[in-house]
Amino acid sequence: MKIDVISTSPLKYATPALVIGCFEDGSDELFTACDAALDGCLSRLAATREFSGKLNSTRLIHTLGRLPAERLLLVGLGKRDALNDERLRQAAGNAVQALRAARVANFASALPLAGADTALEAACEGALLGSYSFDEYKTKDRAERFLFEGMTLLLPEGIAGEGRTRIEKVRAVCRGVSLARDLVSHPGNVATTGYLAATARELAARHSLSCTVLEMQELEKLGMNALVMVGKGSVEPPRLIVLEYRGSDDRSKPQVLIGKGITFDAGGISLKPGPGMEAMKTDMAGAAAVLGTLEAAALLKLPVNLIGIIPTAENMPDAKAFKPGDVITSLSGQTIEVTNTDAEGRLILCDALHYARTHYKPSVMVDLATLTGACVVALGHEASGLMGNDRRLIESLKRAGERCGERVWELPLWDEYGETMKSDIADLKNAGSRDGGSITAAWFLKQFVGRTRWAHLDIAGTAWSDKTRPCSPKGATGVGVRLLIEYLRGR
Repeated sequence: MKIDVISTSPLKYATPALVIGCFEDGSDELFTACDAALDGCLSRLAATREFSGKLNSTRLIHTLGRLPAERLLLVGLGKRDALNDERLRQAAGNAVQALRAARVANFASALPLAGADTALEAACEGALLGSYSFDEYKTKDRAERFLFEGMTLLLPEGIAGEGRTRIEKVRAVCRGVSLARDLVSHPGNVATTGYLAATARELAARHSLSCTVLEMQELEKLGMNALVMVGKGSVEPPRLIVLEYRGSDDRSKPQVLIGKGITFDAGGISLKPGPGMEAMKTDMAGAAAVLGTLEAAALLKLPVNLIGIIPTAENMPDAKAFKPGDVITSLSGQTIEVTNTDAEGRLILCDALHYARTHYKPSVMVDLATLTGACVVALGHEASGLMGNDRRLIESLKRAGERCGERVWELPLWDEYGETMKSDIADLKNAGSRDGGSITAAWFLKQFVGRTRWAHLDIAGTAWSDKTRPCSPKGATGVGVRLLIEYLRGR
């Protein structure tokens, strides 16, 4: 969607639709002026409670020539003193979804941007994220498919010029989110381990990044047996994808992002139940988030050194598949008894974590993974689970989540949780009790990070949404990209 910026009065601007924000507890100057032009229509809507300004509500009305705008889209902002970036972001997302339903492809936005320095970014981000759709596999009525064409932001005098630069930065972040959403939305027969590798190579070519893909023989030679074993049951070979972005001229230690890339998870020999298994194409959402973050970081030219590492495999049952009871010697040398082949994500991540800390000696490692159903039980779909070994890193990620709206919730990572992960015949086992499952999984990963500052994000509940939300349609959310970019900017 094209975005233009001009300084003009919304009351004088001709457009198919004009978006204005409305508060529950009073009207602002623009609302009052529009109400007067429409002979009190807006006041009557408020009096009859047909539109009250409640958060996440919208109402589209025709102006019948009384304003240059053909339509007026009223968007609820809630209470005036509660307005913040996230509410503005949601309002912009709700606006584009209402306009999509009305098939209005061009519109202007006059949402209130006074008060917060980042209000412009929030409004633009909400519109771009809310306008996303994934229709690649729908063949019927393709010629009639709706696409947004343009949004014009009506800004006060003095900020239109700088607004264009700020909007381009928002667009860069949203491109990263869209890439992540696209990857998660593709079916498992398309988004294979080879597809992820090809995507990484294309990304590297676009932005002059370094890309290395380690294939099966190289993984075996290195001793990445945990990653190899998870992928042995599939005809699609496991891979380790490494992307390097050098945005800083100094020789500072890089930060490493690691994304779980299970392109389809049948559970292996510990086969999952059939109902709902089609959703297991989303088990590579961590990998998608890492690729999306590298895309956004390169577009923004962030002054950081960043490494993206994606261990990727398909977890399938087969004569060659690994089995419950097997013992694996991981890249770190630690041995792991397999008690459940459906606890495979931590196996591919443990090799990637050790590879990252020994090859790059990073200042920070952050991994993202749709790791445990237990995290969904604990936190639902409103927050990602956060655990780690460094207080400063954890607090930085929490603040970044609050700023960008991708909230995280810290869970404890005490050593007592590790008791259930001790094996009778090996150093560790890959699955223990169901109690505290998201924590014990993170505790397992912690055994492979050494003294490196590390945080783990369990995005099992936030990577996919079964309902439409203001800033994302039903389906892939692209979670993690905005969070990590906000964190990296804070660095």
